[in-house]
Amino acid sequence: MSEVVQDRHEVRRARYAVAAVFAVHGAVTGSFATRVPWIQDHASVSAGQLGLALAFPALGASLAMPLAGSISHRFGARNALRGLIALWTLSLVLPSLAPNLPTLCLALFVYGATAGMADVAMNALGVEVENRMGRSIMSGLHGLWSAGALIGSAAGTLAAHLGADARLHHALAAGVLTVVGVASCAWVLDLQPADDEAPPPRFALPPRSALLIGAVGFCAVFAEGASLDWSAVYLRDRLEASAGLAAACTTGFTLTMALARIVGDKVVDRYGSVRTVRVGGVLAVLGGLLIVVADHPAAAMAGFALMGLGIAVVVPLCFAAAGRSGSNPSLAIAGVATITYTSGLIAPSAIGGIAEATSLTVSFGLVTVLACGLVAFAGVLRAGDRDRPKVDRRAAAVPDPRP
Repeated sequence: MSEVVQDRHEVRRARYAVAAVFAVHGAVTGSFATRVPWIQDHASVSAGQLGLALAFPALGASLAMPLAGSISHRFGARNALRGLIALWTLSLVLPSLAPNLPTLCLALFVYGATAGMADVAMNALGVEVENRMGRSIMSGLHGLWSAGALIGSAAGTLAAHLGADARLHHALAAGVLTVVGVASCAWVLDLQPADDEAPPPRFALPPRSALLIGAVGFCAVFAEGASLDWSAVYLRDRLEASAGLAAACTTGFTLTMALARIVGDKVVDRYGSVRTVRVGGVLAVLGGLLIVVADHPAAAMAGFALMGLGIAVVVPLCFAAAGRSGSNPSLAIAGVATITYTSGLIAPSAIGGIAEATSLTVSFGLVTVLACGLVAFAGVLRAGDRDRPKVDRRAAAVPDPRP
């Protein structure tokens, strides 16, 4: 009996540890997003050039993400996550050091590569903890990622308001987040491959059952990526907001995302996946329209907040639906993750390219159109509402006495 209690304690400790890693990962993203206008000015790049530079995280992640499984297989999950999260937090300092477009592109390539590998490693460990606990925790973990992004963006807002140099701001943030992230990894599950276990495949194409589900996730994550990286620029360039107020817009967006994800499980339990996503889609569309027609920073900030509220729980529900579709749930989840992650990485560069050719208003008009897809295609997530099998906690390897 004591061994069972010890196992339960280990898994609970691992849950808190991986939750801290999720928060650290989000804090890096929030810290970067709020200082994009400063980085743009420092590197002396236009909106179109910034959009081009923001394509390099997508390129870096696309090339590096397949390596995460091999790294975990070779070094073990704990050591792999420890190294990858340190690389990710330290990469925060690179973009603000770039003096021109070529160096900014290189910095963002490394930034995206380390982000993607750390993201894959921490989500894999989160899923393993969820399996051992016998109940869902992934939505909460993603909520803590948003909370971390909120903390990072709040610090960035303060730094921008004070007129702080982003190089100093990001160096301090990277130092703190590296210490927290590496220390937290000491308590994550130390998964090791079996002696005869072959390395995982480098690439996994999504099955047909995951394509429509992934398309819904694509719409939501496109809006998230666009809002995170361009909301501050939108307020500054289109509505002539101050640097502090522009950064606060990103903070408001991440706040609504975090709050919605934290309470999202209860909403879904009551209303179901399809209805939740459709209502969220309506809120996102209304937010997008408000952004497009806003003639005052306050209106645009309210629009971004509605956008965050509407899209917050879509990705966890896409994962749930994928896990209940087709004959290979793991492959379906991997396919949906690939589609949604790619969406978030290409969105910032797409917004910049459209803004260069037309305007930022037209760019967020596209985001609003994509948000309509949440309303139109939410029905494909119906698989996520199937009843889950009950867990016999007395027979479970790691019982949990809590209801």
